[in-house]
Amino acid sequence: MRHDTLGPPAPAAVGIRPSKHLTLLVIAVTGLMLILDLTITNVALPTIQHALRMTPQGLQWVVNAYALGYGGFLLLGGRLADRLGRRRVFLAGVAGFAAASLLGGLAPAGGVLIAARGLQGLGAALAGPAALSILTTTFAEGPERNRALGVWSAVLASGGAIGMLAGGLLTQYASWRWVLFVNVPVGILLLVATPRVVPATPGQLRVRVDLTGAGTVTAGLVALVYATSQVPGHGWTAAPTLGAFLLAAALIGAFPLIEARRRAPLVPLGIFRHRSLVGADTVALLGGAAVIASPIFFLTLYLQQILSFSAIQAGLATLPLALAVIAAAQLTPTLVSTVGSKRLLAGGLALAAVGLALLGRIHPAPAGSYLAQVLGPIVLLGLGMGLSFAPLTASATAGVPPADQGLASGLLQTAQQLGVALGLAALTSVATATTKGLLSPGHAGGPADPATLQAALTSGYAVALRVAALLALAAAALTMLLLPPSRSASLPTSPTHPPKESP
Repeated sequence: MRHDTLGPPAPAAVGIRPSKHLTLLVIAVTGLMLILDLTITNVALPTIQHALRMTPQGLQWVVNAYALGYGGFLLLGGRLADRLGRRRVFLAGVAGFAAASLLGGLAPAGGVLIAARGLQGLGAALAGPAALSILTTTFAEGPERNRALGVWSAVLASGGAIGMLAGGLLTQYASWRWVLFVNVPVGILLLVATPRVVPATPGQLRVRVDLTGAGTVTAGLVALVYATSQVPGHGWTAAPTLGAFLLAAALIGAFPLIEARRRAPLVPLGIFRHRSLVGADTVALLGGAAVIASPIFFLTLYLQQILSFSAIQAGLATLPLALAVIAAAQLTPTLVSTVGSKRLLAGGLALAAVGLALLGRIHPAPAGSYLAQVLGPIVLLGLGMGLSFAPLTASATAGVPPADQGLASGLLQTAQQLGVALGLAALTSVATATTKGLLSPGHAGGPADPATLQAALTSGYAVALRVAALLALAAAALTMLLLPPSRSASLPTSPTHPPKESP
């Protein structure tokens, strides 16, 4: 396969290469900071609403603004890392994220907080793909990269559960503002450490940035994320939702046509010749909907609304999930070399599907029990997640020339984020429809008694979790169908030179 439509080889790193372990530490801390922010703020939403006197609609935008900035600019952030230099874009993203966190923590009103959350998302969209591409170009493809990806995946997959606990502790014992302030010292530490431990590359500064393509795909992704954010409140058929979906379809559909006419496209279409990348991104889209979108969201609602857990108790209750992810991620380097990334990814997704299916058997109080119905399934789910994420990332970046690793990272993270957004919208709709269907026959216009309402809510969560299990099984099947044999996706490649072209 020829790679002549892709970017030129990445320039060699400037200066003496520091310890790879320190580089991995910086990247892991960055990943933890970014992933924590997806859940740590959500725990504080009720307190934020009361403190800033926000309406429910305004409060929703505290979440949506971050999702728009993050999901809409991920692809552009990944490509800018290749073009302008990965360390340079990484530092810009971390600085922007920390500054936006400070602004949000100081926000005197809801509008300022919403703007700060949007800027946080933009900073994360720059730092996230740059961080992953630094990792994949620092560690040679094969066992070395697999070990590094095991650490990266453990941090990302467990960060959501850790964020719930941290958010509850900070909100209860400090202030809701500290769920944002906590990012500032971490960001400063990263800004100081990164120039010392992460090697710099000059990027591809002579290559012109495809502004038309960048604007089109970014606007399309923003419209798509916006459309999915409207589904829970307005439904799939509401005019604003349908309009946003149609706009997203038009812009994203036009993007390949624009790129085909560009001499230096934002996304060289030749990158999609990599079967491993295309297959992994497809699996990431479906897997994001199944194992990332649903568990924490519905589990949190069940624990707090049905079992009457406090925010801190709910955070502690999800810690076994995080610990299982971390434990499984430590095994992935050995298992990848034994069974291959393709089979390990499919097996991990299948195990996660079993955990989700068992979670789908939850009952309302008093029959509902954390120890009997939640603990075992979330451990299985965590093990499946921990076994899946590293081989998924390895497959998405395998064989891609170093000059396009930022793009590959951006494509993967965009697919995952879109999967989360679309999956959460779809599964929330399933849960809501199930709950309404159970309440409407006997309660035409009248309020349901608490026991009936709890039973209906629990049934809605359970059905959504079972649907998520089916999605995870489908992702496992697609893994076996779409990904090439592990042998062709894990050949060792130099971190500074792409594979030679075949005639």
